[in-house]
Amino acid sequence: MLRALVGPTASGKSEAGLSIAQRLGAEIVSIDSMLVYRGMDVGTAKPTAAQTARVPHHLLDLAEPKERFTVSRFQAEARKALVEVERPLLVGGSGLYYRAVVDELDFPDEDEGTRNELLQEAAAAGSPRLHSRLAEIDPAAAENIEPSNTRRIVRALEVPAVTGRGFSSFGEAWERYESSRVRAAGVHIDRAILAERIVARFDAMLEAGWLDEVEELVARGFGGWLTATQAIGYAELAAHLEGSLSLMEARVITVKRTKALARRQMAWFRRDPRIRWFEAGAGGALEVADHVVSYLGAA
Repeated sequence: MLRALVGPTASGKSEAGLSIAQRLGAEIVSIDSMLVYRGMDVGTAKPTAAQTARVPHHLLDLAEPKERFTVSRFQAEARKALVEVERPLLVGGSGLYYRAVVDELDFPDEDEGTRNELLQEAAAAGSPRLHSRLAEIDPAAAENIEPSNTRRIVRALEVPAVTGRGFSSFGEAWERYESSRVRAAGVHIDRAILAERIVARFDAMLEAGWLDEVEELVARGFGGWLTATQAIGYAELAAHLEGSLSLMEARVITVKRTKALARRQMAWFRRDPRIRWFEAGAGGALEVADHVVSYLGAA
């Protein structure tokens, strides 16, 4: 049975995970969608060299920022890591990556040519037109996707073209939560307290050299990628370096987006009945580390 520590961004999971892993004699397997990118360290709160020396970490720095990195690739890397690690502790805030590892869900293949054709069609005819087509071939999928969400519509049309199966058919396993697969502890922090931690973390990251890190990524040619993705904070700081946002504006937008991310993460994890929640305060997940060790140690 796997063990996991999950929760929203800025809840202090990484720091607590170090302490918990040491006490459990475990190694940390990251389930964070941004820690896979090389050169994105400060703004993702990636474990430092000193921290990885304390406790071995896995699934960090797997790809270059501009490289397409899919959940199926992450799943494959995680499977290899879990074979090598005797006592893994999953730590992170990506609900998709968590389920991909814990429940070994089936992710449909991709086809770049098909996807590009659909993207071109969406650009020419508009995503609502493609959404109407999706409604004809897979009503269940169309019902759960907004007509304006081009990315998801394209994916929902790409899947049947490649696999011959409807996009919605791959979602049936998502409703099953097998209790024998994982013993998971979740960190919950009051929304107002978490908001304060998010603001403080942004300021601390700036002091730690986040802006310099973004400047280096832009200089390496990743500027367009940063501004076109969900790399929260990186996109805003890249825009600041370009002169289109003041630093204060970048701060305000980043904090707002991070709060929204935290809400989405909690909504995702709350659906999993296997997660036992531990209430932490301003000190974050370290406050409940003793309780988490007792709970996970029983696995």
